[in-house]
Amino acid sequence: MTCNNPTQHAHQAWEKASQLAPPPKPPQLHFFMPAMPSMRLIRALDMCWWHYRRRWLFRRHILPLLDYDDQVLLDIGHRREDILWANKLPLKVDAIHALEARQAPHHAKQEKA
Repeated sequence: MTCNNPTQHAHQAWEKASQLAPPPKPPQLHFFMPAMPSMRLIRALDMCWWHYRRRWLFRRHILPLLDYDDQVLLDIGHRREDILWANKLPLKVDAIHALEARQAPHHAKQEKA
């Protein structure tokens, strides 16, 4: 991911961090096998792993964007304070979704002006 344009590099980093979709729900079985763990446990483990991967992607692709100046971050639609805020969120909270939700009002204000 070597590009000369920092804005393009930042866009690519955001796209890479955002592309991990949540795992599908396990199927509902019509029978119970005693040796099989419960589907709720399987789903909980899947979601824990997914949250861990999303936070890892956030740290790998989004936190390095803080090396750029504020103007480049504004060009891609992010603010330094918001990225730092999302980094301090608990691990159960998806930092990428929280960051997108926090920045949605800022985008709406900019589009009105």
